[in-house]
Amino acid sequence: MSTTASALVDTPAMTRASRIMIAALRCGVALMWIQNVAWKIPPDFGRANNEGLFFWAGLAVSHPVFAPYSTFVDVVVLPNIEVFGWFTLLIEGGLGAFLLIGLATRFWAIVGIGQTLAITLSVLFAPHEWQWSYYLMGLAHLAIFATAAGRCYGVDGVLRTAWSASSGRVSRLMLRVS
Repeated sequence: MSTTASALVDTPAMTRASRIMIAALRCGVALMWIQNVAWKIPPDFGRANNEGLFFWAGLAVSHPVFAPYSTFVDVVVLPNIEVFGWFTLLIEGGLGAFLLIGLATRFWAIVGIGQTLAITLSVLFAPHEWQWSYYLMGLAHLAIFATAAGRCYGVDGVLRTAWSASSGRVSRLMLRVS
């Protein structure tokens, strides 16, 4: 990582107001993910009544955005919604929790971009969906990544000095993902 990129959030020129706004963005995106896990209900994730995650994943088939993805959802995801449902629940729960506390935020921003892409490929062309909501979700994750948002009032900011002082493998990894 270049000196300029790693110093983005650490510079004295970053005002308190800027740091608060970056933290607010990170926490707002975290709360979005936390709210979204509420309707991913085990054990069948909506299969029995064609609702919840099963219904929304099915939109990738009924309103395809990208044919290979639609086929994958139809042939692999929907028949195995219980497995994919748990995976989705854990990923989105992790996104919410880690972004909220500001730990490993660059890693979780990349995960958020991937999850946003999966959601976008599922529902972008569904009736009554506002396409820009998915574009903005992706852009918010890019901003979290670019600003290393966990360094602003997050655990990444608190532990970064300790990670920098350590030569351990975990510390080096945490420096990269924060």
